[in-house]
Amino acid sequence: MERTPTVRGVDLTDGETILGLGSLAAFLAVSTLAAVAEQWKLLAIAWVAFVAMAGGALIGARVSDRQPNRLVWGYGLASGAMITSAAVFLVPQAISQHAKIGGFGIAAGVLVGYNAHTIGHRLTHLELPMDTTATELAAHALSAGLIIGVIYGAMPELGLLLGLAIVSHKGPAGYAAARRSTLAGESAMPILLPAAGVGLTAIPVGTVAFPDSAVFNAAVFGFASGVFLHVAMDFLPTCEVGGEIDRLSEHDEHEHAVLDRMRTHALASTTLGGLAVLVAWLAVAP
Repeated sequence: MERTPTVRGVDLTDGETILGLGSLAAFLAVSTLAAVAEQWKLLAIAWVAFVAMAGGALIGARVSDRQPNRLVWGYGLASGAMITSAAVFLVPQAISQHAKIGGFGIAAGVLVGYNAHTIGHRLTHLELPMDTTATELAAHALSAGLIIGVIYGAMPELGLLLGLAIVSHKGPAGYAAARRSTLAGESAMPILLPAAGVGLTAIPVGTVAFPDSAVFNAAVFGFASGVFLHVAMDFLPTCEVGGEIDRLSEHDEHEHAVLDRMRTHALASTTLGGLAVLVAWLAVAP
């Protein structure tokens, strides 16, 4: 009988494993490109995003209990940080470049984000080596990297804090995604794709020269703001009857006390996520 190649019990021929390891190999390749092109800011942002999401996923995959408050905290911290980052670091840039174009960009980003999210559910009908959560996170990470690459390509003088703030949600998001996959009996290996996604698109795009135009920059920052705001709102933990948190808690549908406690966790986690970005900004602000 032919034996399946494994490393520490991991099936190396499994589609999910191949996707995860392939994403890691591609990420190392673009990291080398960034070093050669001296794109140090993009390289740092990409690695912070990767380590944060992969680390969060590793922790989430090791949690076997079904305590919904942990999932609420993962979602809440991620959404709070994303909303604050977009409002503080992206929206002002868009409006300051060109108020009207920046405003249209924000609207376009929110609408395109929603439409892409809705259409993206069609991917769940395909035989992909990853679940719905990993697929949506991968789409978000790749598009986020594209936007970050354009931003730093158009305005290379931007500081490192902007990019780090944009990817500040990666740890909690990785934890929540891996925990959902593990509880469903699926592998967390595909999460390596969204973990590497920012670098996979940001670094190649960052090497391209973009026009130095206020209108162009306003459109880019506005669109980025809208996309991140949409994703952040989608991450907000919803503790309603019949929702994901409700199903995970496995309580009687008439027992609302559990959901009330989850709402308290949601309030605290989203607030703390936003405050974390504020503290980080205060720590490095001139």
